Amino acid sequence: MLLRLMLCGLALAAVGCGETTPPPSEADPVDPGQVHIHGLGLNPADGSLFIATHTGLFRAPRDADRAQRVGDGHQDTMGFAIVGPDHFLGSGHPDASQDLPPYLGLIQSRDAGRTWTPLSLHGEVDFHVLEAAGPRVYGYGSDFATREPRFLTSTDAGRTWDPLQAPEPLVSLAVSPADPDALIASGPQGVHRSSNGGKRWTRVDAPGPGHLAWTQDGVVLVAFDGRVWHGAGQDRWRPAGDVGVEPAAFDHGADGELLVAGHDGVVQHSADAGRSWAVRSRP
Repeated sequence: MLLRLMLCGLALAAVGCGETTPPPSEADPVDPGQVHIHGLGLNPADGSLFIATHTGLFRAPRDADRAQRVGDGHQDTMGFAIVGPDHFLGSGHPDASQDLPPYLGLIQSRDAGRTWTPLSLHGEVDFHVLEAAGPRVYGYGSDFATREPRFLTSTDAGRTWDPLQAPEPLVSLAVSPADPDALIASGPQGVHRSSNGGKRWTRVDAPGPGHLAWTQDGVVLVAFDGRVWHGAGQDRWRPAGDVGVEPAAFDHGADGELLVAGHDGVVQHSADAGRSWAVRSRP
């Protein structure tokens, strides 16, 4: 399963993460449902859970434990970030019914994912990792022309970009809520931190690589073995709980609620900093 995660998160190809179930086309209208979760987020407008997948975007209201498709699109939403009430950023690949370039660049939605419009890098880049803090945006993905990884940052909400050097191929990236220049990142080899917006990196002695979130209380790591650890981006970590599965995606809400998705499509949440977990949504 870990190999599958690496191939999906790091094999930066124009066809997305290589799932065997493609998005439906006009000739094949059957909805495949959620196929491989790439990203999670809570909408500040109403607290609903949004699930970005290989086959489109899904929403589960606060009082529902099953998510429904948002809109009619089935785009492969690889990168996903909620930046404000009903305001989302995304990236990835169009579905077979859309007459769009294979790399969507940075796209945005102002209506909670029902419609999307290009913002920048349309046809040029596919971000697999996408994070934002105010007007600062970070994206890691593949370049259409070279098929090589690109790590970029924007200081104007994703309209223009500057290049950065990633410490290794990135699986996860988190930005400090207090300082948009403070980053912590994970690749298949380990965890790294930066204090200057990704210009230079230092290796972190962490319990292992995995998925990261940076809450008001500090950094949270869900390692690939499912164990949860707390740290402050330094070489000191304390154990919390265990999600019981290999994580496919990890994020948090403004109130510190943690969200983790497994490869089975089940999303769990924790309100006690990762010590205990309960099912939030089932596919």
